[in-house]
Amino acid sequence: MKKKLAILCYSKDTSNMYYEQIKSLFQDNLHVEKYCIADGYIEKEIVADLTLLPSFDAFDKARKLIKKTDKVLFVNRTISKLGLDKIMDIEEGTEVFLLDESVEMAKQMVSTLYEIGANHINFIPICPQDKVKLKGKVVILLGESSYIPYRAKQIINVGNSLLDINTIIEIGVRLELLHILNRKNISKSYKEIATSNCGLAEILGITNMSEGQLDILLQVIDDGVIGIDSKGSIFLYNENAEDIIGYKREDVISRNGIKLFHQIPFKDVLQKLQSVKEILIKINNIDLILSVDPIIHSERLYGAVAIIRRFSDAEKKQHRLRAKVIGKGHKAKYNFPDIVGESNSIKKTIEIAERMAKSNSSVLITGESGTGKELFAQAIHNNSLRKNFQFVAVNCGALPESLLESELFGYEEGAFTGARKGGKPGLFELAHNGTLFLDEIGEMPPSLQMRLLRVLQEREVMRIGGDSIINVDIRIITATNKNLKEMMEKGQFREDLYYRLNVLPLKIPPLRCRKKDIVPLIEQFKKEFKGKFKFCPNAEKMLISYNWRGNVRELKNYIEYLVSLEIKEVEVKDLPFEIEQLLKKEVNHEVKYKEIKKEEAFIESFVKSTDKKLSKYIFILDELEKAFIENKRLGRRSILKAAKQNNIFLGEQEIRNMIINLENYSMVEIFKGRGGTVITTQGIDILQQLKGRNVDK
Repeated sequence: MKKKLAILCYSKDTSNMYYEQIKSLFQDNLHVEKYCIADGYIEKEIVADLTLLPSFDAFDKARKLIKKTDKVLFVNRTISKLGLDKIMDIEEGTEVFLLDESVEMAKQMVSTLYEIGANHINFIPICPQDKVKLKGKVVILLGESSYIPYRAKQIINVGNSLLDINTIIEIGVRLELLHILNRKNISKSYKEIATSNCGLAEILGITNMSEGQLDILLQVIDDGVIGIDSKGSIFLYNENAEDIIGYKREDVISRNGIKLFHQIPFKDVLQKLQSVKEILIKINNIDLILSVDPIIHSERLYGAVAIIRRFSDAEKKQHRLRAKVIGKGHKAKYNFPDIVGESNSIKKTIEIAERMAKSNSSVLITGESGTGKELFAQAIHNNSLRKNFQFVAVNCGALPESLLESELFGYEEGAFTGARKGGKPGLFELAHNGTLFLDEIGEMPPSLQMRLLRVLQEREVMRIGGDSIINVDIRIITATNKNLKEMMEKGQFREDLYYRLNVLPLKIPPLRCRKKDIVPLIEQFKKEFKGKFKFCPNAEKMLISYNWRGNVRELKNYIEYLVSLEIKEVEVKDLPFEIEQLLKKEVNHEVKYKEIKKEEAFIESFVKSTDKKLSKYIFILDELEKAFIENKRLGRRSILKAAKQNNIFLGEQEIRNMIINLENYSMVEIFKGRGGTVITTQGIDILQQLKGRNVDK
C-alpha cells in the first residue's frame, strides 16, 4: 500500500510547486494530497502518514484537523539559483524587505538566504498582514502574491520557494522511500537549486547517517569526491568525479586508489596525517585543483578523502566572485549604438574603435575633457573577446599616489597602518581576463609609471607587503586629455611606457568639430531628463555656434539646467552661457577656414604626385591601415601578394616607389631593413578623405 503525504500551505501556488517537486522525485511510489489554509481554516480533516507544514503558525491553525500530530515535518525551503543571482545583483548594504506568507516563514527564508551567501544586504522579514510603509523601498517577492506593494521603489520576484535537499531526504527516511531517490533524479532536480553545501568532513563524521543519505548528499556537492580507506581501497567516488576524470564508478570502486590515482598524494596524507590544500595536478591531461584530508575519528585513521575540481571551473567561479566583489559600478554598460552622432568624424571614430575592439593590444584614447573617452572604452570592451569578464575603471588623477598604488596592486595584511585584515586584492587582479581602464593616465606619478610598465611587460603583479607573484591576463585601455608627447619630452611621462600604451591610438573629436551631432545629442539628453521644451530658431542657432569647450559633458549639463527651468520654449536670454562668447566664433571660423584651405592644398599636391594612380595608392594605404589595427607592419611582398589576390596590377618596384612618395608626404613611416612600413595618423586621416573622391579606375 502506498504511503500518503499531505502538503499544507497558505497558498495554492506554493502547494502546487511542492507537489510537482515531490512527484518528480518519488514518482508514483507516493500518494500526495494538497491542503490550503483559506481564511484561517482548513476545509477537511488531514489523514496522512506524514504532513508537511510551512511553519508553526500553520500547524497551530490545523492542529485539530491533523489526525497524526506526531507525524508532521516542518519544511526547510530554499530558492532557485536564478532567483539567488537576482538577489546577489542587489547593491551591497541595501535595505531589502522580504515578503513571505507569514513572518515566521519570512524569517526562515532570510536565514536560508544568509546561509547560502546573500549576506551583503540588510533583509527585513515581513508578511502581508504587517503594516509596513514600503514606499520607495526594495521588496523581494517569492512567486505570485495577492499583495503587491505598488509604491515600492523596486519589486524583485525570485520565484517560488522550493523544498531543500534535507527536507526531501527526511521525507524519504520518514516514509521508508529513501531507495527511490536514485542519484540521477536528485542530481537533475537540484542542479538549478541554491543549496548550502555541508562540509564534507562533517558529513563523513555523522556516524548515524545511512549510506543512502550520504550517497544522495554527495551528488549535490559541486566538486568531485574520491575516498579511500586506511589500506588505500577506494570506497567513495561520486558522479562529479566521474565527469571530471572520466573513469566510471564501477571501474574504480574497491581498487587501490594510491596506485590508480598516483597523482593524488594519498600515501603522504595517510602517513603524515596532514592535509594537502589547493595544489595543481593533471589527470588524463586535465588540469585539476586538489585538496586531500585524512579521515580521523576518536584518534583512529579511517582513510583519506580527495576533493577535486577543474581548474577552468575554478577560473569561472573566480570571475563570478570578482564581479560580485567589484559591484555594478565597474561593469561596462555602454556599447557603440549608445554613442550618439551623425557626423562623419564620429562615425569614422566609431568604425576605427570597432576594429580595435577585435584586437587584444593596448588602446590609448585621447581627446578633450568631456568628449566621451570612457564611453568608447566601455564599448571597445563590450565588443572584444573579453566582454564576458570584468571592466574595471580607475581615475588616476582622483586618488593620491599612496592610495592609487594600493588600489591598483592591492596589499597583504599588515602591509601598512590601517591595512584591512586579510589584505585586499588590487584592481589588476580583479580585472583578470577582462579590461582595466586607466582614465587620466597623464596624472599617474612617475614611480607608479614604472610599476605599470612592469605589469605590461611581465603580465604579473605583487601586492604591497607581499612576496608572491600573481599572474594576470588583462587588456589595458588608457585615456587622457593631455599631450603625452610633450610630457614625455619634458620628462614627466616615461617614453617606454608611452609606446607600450600607444599601440592603438584613438582620438575622439571635440564637439565643436562635429556640429552636426549637437541637435541629436540635445534630443537624447531631453529624453534622459524627461524634458519637453523646444528651442526658438535663434536659440538653436546659437547652441550650434557655441564653442563647447566642455564638449558633450557641457552640453548635457546645459540641457539638465534648461529642463529644471520648466520653460516650454527656450529663447536666447534663457541660455546659460554668455552671448559675448559667441562673438568670438567669427575669428575662430576665419582661422579654421585658413587651416582647411591649407589642408586641401596639401591633399591636392599629393593627388598630383600620384600620376593618375590614386586608386592604387588608396589600396596600399587601406592595407597598411588594416595592418595597423592588427598591430602589424607590412613589407612590399605582403602588399604585392594582397594586390594579386584583389586583381590589382602592381609590381614590387612600383610599390617601393609609391611607399617612398607616401613617406615624403608623412603618410607612412618606413623602417630600415625588413622592418616594414606603418601608416601614420595623418595617413589615416587623408585616406578617409581620398575615399570620398572619384578615383581613377
